[in-house]
Amino acid sequence: MEPYLAYIFFALIGLVLGLIGGGGSILGVPVLIYILHYPVDVATGYSLFIVGITSFIGAFAFIKRGDISLESLIQFAVPSLITVFCVRKYLIPRLPAVFFNIGGFEVSEQMVIMTVFSILILSSSFSMIRKNKTNTKADIMWAEFSRTPIRKYFVLVLAVLVGFLSGFVGVGGGIIIIPVLCFFLRVPMKKAVGTSLSIIALNSLIGFTGTISHLSIDWRFLLSVSAFCVVGILGGNAISGKISSNKLKPAFGWFTLIVGIFVIVKEFLFK
Repeated sequence: MEPYLAYIFFALIGLVLGLIGGGGSILGVPVLIYILHYPVDVATGYSLFIVGITSFIGAFAFIKRGDISLESLIQFAVPSLITVFCVRKYLIPRLPAVFFNIGGFEVSEQMVIMTVFSILILSSSFSMIRKNKTNTKADIMWAEFSRTPIRKYFVLVLAVLVGFLSGFVGVGGGIIIIPVLCFFLRVPMKKAVGTSLSIIALNSLIGFTGTISHLSIDWRFLLSVSAFCVVGILGGNAISGKISSNKLKPAFGWFTLIVGIFVIVKEFLFK
């Protein structure tokens, strides 16, 4: 029953990606860990593959139309790709199964990774729930900062951060990538979405290659789950024009908020 339930969840994840353009892939890790009971290193590795394939399908339409910024993609992707590969290849295999044990309270590898994950998913949920308000003063300040020489180093730091988070918790990092592309690299929103999906696809698939050497991959399961996710995103793309993403995004934000709280409660209170 559990594998079939996972297929349904991943089809829904793809559907959400197709409807609102992001956010859904962050739910893959909890499904793999809490429903299918995969170890955290396997779950985050599998998630990278699924996110990579799904994001590539989502990005293909933008690439075909030329709605990506190749210069920004290269500028952001190179440091991010190097970081995500190093995290998966060298850091994850060396994490201890138990970090420390104080008075019977054990801090495990899964607890550390899922704590970082929960912070990320809660941040993502808040960004989807809150209503965007026009702030002319803030926009002017960001515009001025984006023209200063220091912004190049700021972009570099954020690219490395996205690479680290992608490799560490197995997610795409779109919540960080799109604002960086828009505010600091001055990429129009339409191109920012396509560029972000392309970066996520590259990050995820390169990160997954760093996982292959130290994990036994169940390719049959991984490809079948990815297929369900791809079907979902294609279905979401097909009906996206009929459903208001402005209404759907806050609702999904509340759902991810509940998932984030569940992860924290599960890891700290019900180990």
